[in-house]
Amino acid sequence: MKLTILGTGNAKVTKCYNTCFALNEDKEYFMIDGGGGNTILKQLEDAGISWKEIRTIFVTHKHIDHLLGIIWMLRMYCQGMARGQFGGEVTIYGHDEVISLLKQMAEMLLTPKETKFIGDKVHLEEVKDGEDRTILGHRVTFFDILSTKAKQFGFCMEYAEGKKLTCCGDEPYNECEQKYAKNSTWLLHEAFCLFSQADKFKPYEKHHSTVKDACELAQKLEAENLILYHTEDKNISRRKELYTEEGRQYYKGNLWIPDDLEIYKL
Repeated sequence: MKLTILGTGNAKVTKCYNTCFALNEDKEYFMIDGGGGNTILKQLEDAGISWKEIRTIFVTHKHIDHLLGIIWMLRMYCQGMARGQFGGEVTIYGHDEVISLLKQMAEMLLTPKETKFIGDKVHLEEVKDGEDRTILGHRVTFFDILSTKAKQFGFCMEYAEGKKLTCCGDEPYNECEQKYAKNSTWLLHEAFCLFSQADKFKPYEKHHSTVKDACELAQKLEAENLILYHTEDKNISRRKELYTEEGRQYYKGNLWIPDDLEIYKL
């Protein structure tokens, strides 16, 4: 199993792409979120991933920096099918609000020749809190993170015997997530900024975490590996160095601060 980080930034970044990533075994990909626009197509191209290889997508919530890239993926799928250039089927998972919005946006923005494939070969499938699906041959459990903003789901994938990857979304950890996040082999968690720069970036006003917060949490949850994403980009040139320096004070596991397009072997 490999993890490709397609984007690492928060909603307003310009020096990197919005947070999204893909998991794969061989040439079958599972993409999580799409960032805020058609730059998702460039990110995939730069990562050496064809959009045609992505047959399963999960959208965590309806914020534009996660959702709008999915509209471009829908366009590519439906247009490709309409032109006879893309076969097979695609499934996009999300909670009820995400799926409802995607259907509405597709009807408003795509042509009838394209939207006729939605529900036939392009499946927009609602998942509920605690439900499982088999993706890439592994059990994936979706869960409500009980967001105080837009409704948001995370997920946990059991990708090998005794190993699991947990994505907590882009908001601070909630105790309801413990049964999924505890003892994760890989834990993906947002870190809006350094704790030492909280006065500058005001993460708590935006309901986000700092590097210190995320690292203290990962230590408590006994996560083996911690990936920090959904960050600011003002420190982009030194982000790895600065975030690692602060995080090492609070977390003793393997701390990873990715740049866009970095790949991890799980």
